[in-house]
Amino acid sequence: MKQQRHEAFLMCPPAHFEVSYVINPWMEGNVAHADLSLAQRQWRALRDGLAQVAQVREMPAAAGVPDMVFTANGGLVLEDAVVLSRFRHVERQDEEPRFKAWFESQGLRVLSMPAHIPFEGAGDALLDRQAELLWMGYGHRTDVRAAPLIAGWLEIEVQSLQLVDPRFYHLDTCFCPLAGGYLMYYPAAFDAASQKAIAARVPEHRRIVVGEEDALAFACNTVNSAGHVFLNRASPALRARLEQAGFEVHETPLSEFMKAGGAAKCLTLKLTEPRRRAANAPMRGEPKERRSA
Repeated sequence: MKQQRHEAFLMCPPAHFEVSYVINPWMEGNVAHADLSLAQRQWRALRDGLAQVAQVREMPAAAGVPDMVFTANGGLVLEDAVVLSRFRHVERQDEEPRFKAWFESQGLRVLSMPAHIPFEGAGDALLDRQAELLWMGYGHRTDVRAAPLIAGWLEIEVQSLQLVDPRFYHLDTCFCPLAGGYLMYYPAAFDAASQKAIAARVPEHRRIVVGEEDALAFACNTVNSAGHVFLNRASPALRARLEQAGFEVHETPLSEFMKAGGAAKCLTLKLTEPRRRAANAPMRGEPKERRSA
């Protein structure tokens, strides 16, 4: 892998990782069944692979917040601002002050949702890799009312997408914007209006449609750094499609984290998010929010 360390990602070691409650379908039957030693080896393999192409920054783990290892859910970063997560489930709410303190220690401007509006960070809010656009999933964890607030705070257009399959409870479990304007996604995770909105915005030749088998292996829960993609597993057909689009595919097994409902993307939060201007994007000061349904 080539050295290209201009991008930075946040990770949190799984020192206290376990499945200790059930807040998504993946956790059902897996309470106390995660192998911590294996989880630590899998996490290090992902970290070490990603560190070959990007910077990896680590925040300290803490007892009592086993899901803090999923740093993608901590907030949404754009330039020097971060919209802090407001977790829907009480089991994760103790993570909020810890993420807030870490973001502030890095000099980021922290923006906070009202207490009555759940928002789960870069688990449900994904920046397009070509257009000046934020894709936001809602329906399971994040409230659609977060969209206009984010549009105004970050001065960016927001396209809301409704998630309808509880197995894909966060947007990043079924949808992954990739470099070059490509999009990898599992259409059945979305309602019909959202599928139509995606098709209207992303040309067919740049849409990489994932089947159910790959989706259930969390192939869409991918970390993309320039021309590299890191994921739990990809079928030969999906690997070939990604390689055809110019990506180098790195499969890094993450079985223990799958028991908690997360994989590669969930374990990372991109910290270096620049603005992208497209010809049809609204100028700063003219936020625009669209809802698919």
